[in-house]
Amino acid sequence: MINNLIVFVLAAFLGYELISKVPQTLHTPLMSGANAISGITVVGALTAAGMSGGAWTRWLGATALVVATINVVGGFLVTDRMFQMFTKKRDRRDESRNG
Repeated sequence: MINNLIVFVLAAFLGYELISKVPQTLHTPLMSGANAISGITVVGALTAAGMSGGAWTRWLGATALVVATINVVGGFLVTDRMFQMFTKKRDRRDESRNG
């Protein structure tokens, strides 16, 4: 248990340090690419939730599944918002003519 806690704390610290050093211009594309990798987390969470362990394993797997799904959906929303920044906005006069 203590080894897992040490690995978790070190991973959280390392993740924070790495993300804080990424320039803002690269942050959104980096997160978009990491979104695909987050899908693997969903598969791992499904595996953990479906294992025939005790109730603790199922609850932990279900929690991991919820958090991973929120991460994937949030990543898609950020990517969509990023792509909307680069699309042309229609002229209001064109929209009023078309109905």
